[in-house]
Amino acid sequence: MFELIRTRLLFWLRVPADPSPPAGAPGSVRVFRAGRTFYQLRLAGWGFGQLGAIAGIVFSLVMLDRMEAGARQARAAAEAVARAKAAAPSIPASPPPAADAAAAESAPPPPKAKKKRTRDGSPAQSLVRIAEHWPEWIFPLLRFAEFCGIVLYLVQVPVTYAMVRLDYELRWYIVTDRSLRIRSGLTTVRESTMSFANVQQVVVTQGPLQRALGIADVRVQSAGGGGGGNEEHGKGGESLHTGVFHGVDNASEIRDLILERLRRFREAGLGDPEDRTAATGAAAPVPAPADSDALAAARDLLAEARALRQSLG
Repeated sequence: MFELIRTRLLFWLRVPADPSPPAGAPGSVRVFRAGRTFYQLRLAGWGFGQLGAIAGIVFSLVMLDRMEAGARQARAAAEAVARAKAAAPSIPASPPPAADAAAAESAPPPPKAKKKRTRDGSPAQSLVRIAEHWPEWIFPLLRFAEFCGIVLYLVQVPVTYAMVRLDYELRWYIVTDRSLRIRSGLTTVRESTMSFANVQQVVVTQGPLQRALGIADVRVQSAGGGGGGNEEHGKGGESLHTGVFHGVDNASEIRDLILERLRRFREAGLGDPEDRTAATGAAAPVPAPADSDALAAARDLLAEARALRQSLG
């Protein structure tokens, strides 16, 4: 099941093939991946999101039942009152006796009873009172919408799970003796390549949750990636001059490897030919071919000198 969804997602999202190693000796290629706990952390976030969606569905179903039941009770009560008014006989009121009328006039007025507020101001009761005025066809329509929402939820569960897993599996961290390449993302693929000629700093960052899970981030900063206000950023909010090894469980090993290869690269005094060409805007100088006539004249002169030396000897 997962392999089928994986194939479909990679096809629909047009995810490119696995990245090739950057410039460097073939034997120096090292490939690193995110830690297993990094995937488990992402999976836990996905699980909490699914639980929240289930809670929302259950709440909406319960509220819809309460609103429909309240509307039915209100309609039944209104119909009962209407039937009682229609069935009650109209009896004319007889005038009271004169003595009773005089006593009623002389009696003090009764104290006014304070009205008690029994109205429930909760949101649920407010929705029920609103639903009392809805037509009956509204509730079947809402039931159908709830059914469609449940179907969509069930469909998205395997798809979103596959996306979380593929986001973990499609993270590539490749290091050679001359450069490094980082690719991540599923819906938005982000790939960055850095030459050791431009790398300035390697930093390991680790938050409290990452320390508890045993993972960390390795940030490689290149030239031009200072903390100024005009620093360029990519779509993910990260600097275009910073490569991040997200969620690795061997951050110290990666940092030491990059620093060691960076030290060797600088001690060798070698630059990146592609970087030098891009920086100068011109191709590397090509030695001019030797003049064939001048070479032939030099050979003739050398032959004459040897012949003269033999005659003198």
